[in-house]
Amino acid sequence: FTNLDKVIWENPLIHKEGLLSYLCEMSSYMLPFLRERILTTIRYPNGIKGESFFQKNCPDYAPSFIQTIEKEGTHFIVCDDISTLLWLGNQLAVEFHIPFQTIHEESPLEIVFDLDPPSRAHFSLAIKAAVEMKRIFDGLGIVSFPKLSGSKGIQIHIPISNLPLSYSDTRIFTSFISNYLIEQFPDDFTIERFKKNRGGRLYIDYVQHAEGKTLICPYSTRGKEDATVAAPLYWDEVNDNLKIETFNIPFVLNRMEKIKCPMENYFEHNNSSLMDIIFTLKEKNNYRN
Repeated sequence: FTNLDKVIWENPLIHKEGLLSYLCEMSSYMLPFLRERILTTIRYPNGIKGESFFQKNCPDYAPSFIQTIEKEGTHFIVCDDISTLLWLGNQLAVEFHIPFQTIHEESPLEIVFDLDPPSRAHFSLAIKAAVEMKRIFDGLGIVSFPKLSGSKGIQIHIPISNLPLSYSDTRIFTSFISNYLIEQFPDDFTIERFKKNRGGRLYIDYVQHAEGKTLICPYSTRGKEDATVAAPLYWDEVNDNLKIETFNIPFVLNRMEKIKCPMENYFEHNNSSLMDIIFTLKEKNNYRN
């Protein structure tokens, strides 16, 4: 490890050593989501206030223990162990973005809705959307897991491991849910892709759930000045008291000493009821792509 005293975040004050310590402490929670998935990182070589860049291709100077897989000419890193995770941290990879499927599969392991308000000042819209989604999913017998994006919104994860569902199949479901919510709350939510046309409404991003797209990994740090984390939540925490800025690196470290991970046993759920739901939507043809 090098340059351990380099300042990465100023408030709260976190040096590179602190980032590496966080990754070490959170490795048992992050690795189940990173394992066997190609990785895109965002690196901040001079700290959060400096320039950043996306990195997909494994650099030539990577040590021999770094596992890679080649896809369309890019040699992606696959982060299967703590050694790789900490090496990436030493390269000042601050954000860890993953696809929805493993390197062995073409089908998704999970469905994720990204609830993206215009700004943190509109975070209450993300809370409202999440609570409404929870009500729908409970009624359909679907187990779901909320997570802070660490930026300005909330993401809802639905595990579907071992279900024979393609991205086309899941799009039928995500489109239906998104359009249903917009019909119920047209002044609050939208699926309008152009920001200038959203008019202060929350964007329900279901298009992002597709092959080749990525999402922030649970417990990943974010390149934000307040050192926020993409922290999984319990559903009873999704209420009007929830604040993104609370869940920064020091808070999450302290939190995980006291509670179990809200996404514990995540991959043990497969939400098999989705098979009948999607089949019914196909039969009735009452959805819009």
